[in-house]
Amino acid sequence: MEKSRHFEVTSMMLHIMAMGLMLCDHLWGTIVPGNEWLTCIGRLAFPIFAFLLVEGYFHTSNLKKYVKRLFIFALISEIPFNLAMGSSITYILHQNVLWAFLIGIWLIFLNEKVKNKKLFVRIIVGISTTLLGYILGFATFVDYYGYGIAMILIFYFFRGEKYWNYLGQFLALAYVNIELMKGLSYEVNLFNKVYFIPQQAFALLSLIPIWLYRGKQGAHNKVIKYVYYAFYPAHLLILGLIKIFI
Repeated sequence: MEKSRHFEVTSMMLHIMAMGLMLCDHLWGTIVPGNEWLTCIGRLAFPIFAFLLVEGYFHTSNLKKYVKRLFIFALISEIPFNLAMGSSITYILHQNVLWAFLIGIWLIFLNEKVKNKKLFVRIIVGISTTLLGYILGFATFVDYYGYGIAMILIFYFFRGEKYWNYLGQFLALAYVNIELMKGLSYEVNLFNKVYFIPQQAFALLSLIPIWLYRGKQGAHNKVIKYVYYAFYPAHLLILGLIKIFI
């Protein structure tokens, strides 16, 4: 049988890419501010992590253990996150992103509970959990706030490889990142016309590697799995200590 020659992105490749992009964003936010290109490419990290979280939900062999690991590392990450982002052991008004992931998993679970119910029930639950997640994201001060919860649910509701899944992901992510999050824009002069490119619009580029993913895991074992988890608190701790002492 002839091997397929088309390029595919594996789960391992997505994890490594997301970690590298996240590091760039956190470098900009801590010890090398002013390098805008770091945060621009860093915009791609969260959507990739959101996508991987949804895939993890459906591919894990034990959801309870998956949630337990996330919870443990959310606790472990709290002080490193506080040091990096708030230069203090406590930082009440901002919580690390793993708490957002836990909220997202819970909301996915609620939707999965009604997946065999009538359409109007699924629609009501889908709308309700989206609104609930959006509110909880802001109320709990998790990283990316309600916007991050919304992005997780986007990859859940539009999960699949049909054209309408891709279209839904693109339009929904564009709405969240460009219309809802807004923020800083860059002025670009092109053919004597001035255009403004929102910084958050760079997040849409994350769809390129995501759409190249076809369900293959790539290299994987327990060591690699825990490297994924440990990278988050480890790099935050290092950046936080550098920020404070240097």
